[in-house]
Amino acid sequence: MKAAIVLKAGLAPVYGDFKEPIPAPGETRIAVVAAALSPVVKARAAGSHYSSPTDFPFVVGIDGVGRLDDGRRVYFILPKAPFGSMSQTAVVPSSQCVTLPDGLDDITAAAIANPGLSSWAALKERARFARGETILINGATGTSGRLAVQIAKYLGAKKVIATGRTPSALQSLKALGADETIGLVEDTNVLDHVFKSHFQSGINVVLDYLWGKSAERLLISGSQAVKEGVPIRFVQVGNASGANINLPAAVLRSAAIELIGSGLGSVPFTRIVGVVDELLQATVKADFKIQTTTVPLSEVQQAWRGEALFPRIVFTVS
Repeated sequence: MKAAIVLKAGLAPVYGDFKEPIPAPGETRIAVVAAALSPVVKARAAGSHYSSPTDFPFVVGIDGVGRLDDGRRVYFILPKAPFGSMSQTAVVPSSQCVTLPDGLDDITAAAIANPGLSSWAALKERARFARGETILINGATGTSGRLAVQIAKYLGAKKVIATGRTPSALQSLKALGADETIGLVEDTNVLDHVFKSHFQSGINVVLDYLWGKSAERLLISGSQAVKEGVPIRFVQVGNASGANINLPAAVLRSAAIELIGSGLGSVPFTRIVGVVDELLQATVKADFKIQTTTVPLSEVQQAWRGEALFPRIVFTVS
């Protein structure tokens, strides 16, 4: 079969021939239609993600959309190694397939599942988010952050505050449901002042896609300004701004801050599948917006070299 194959960590996948997976009892064969390129997919291929494969070669991709032998349309996640979703055929345990709802097209489903899962799982499974709460989304101008704004509103957030570096991108978030925006300026004093004013007004959940300097300032400012008796659940989802931060120990002792991670491994896998099902159903009801661009899988090597992950690239398989 044709597939996008990683020959060595750090190299862009090449389009070529790979052995076809054979389903074992309890597994399902899927004719792949579409698979999206996400930061976690790139990181796994580079060998820099905590779930990166260590045996080569392997087919890249952790999820996708395809057809079962009976013609049913499904979203699937985590094909068994060394196979991935960016191939003509994938095999997964039957429990790792979700039937696509009517009204949701293949490209949107492939594009939205991974980035939408990041905020849906973080809010519902990790933060125990409740209707009427206020959420700050740190790094809201990318694909995942833009979906997080929409999902937070759909789940009943009273107020959504979005941060980002690009003024025009921040402005566009208001049409998606952001009530207020914060520009991530370089001046630490200015940033701390703005963060403190929002924490004093009341923030229940921080959803962090960046880590790095802005996460440091949010945690430090929050510990200094949070209202007594109003805990902050700080949920770490991505590290687009750096893998490490410098956090004084006193920050976690001086205020009711709960520091939580959300990702593969922190949510039971059975719940991940259930969360995806909830997300896809909600996508039809709420008409969540995600910008996509489609690329034939045969052009994976060229598309991989680009730095932009927005709009979301969806590889199509014929």
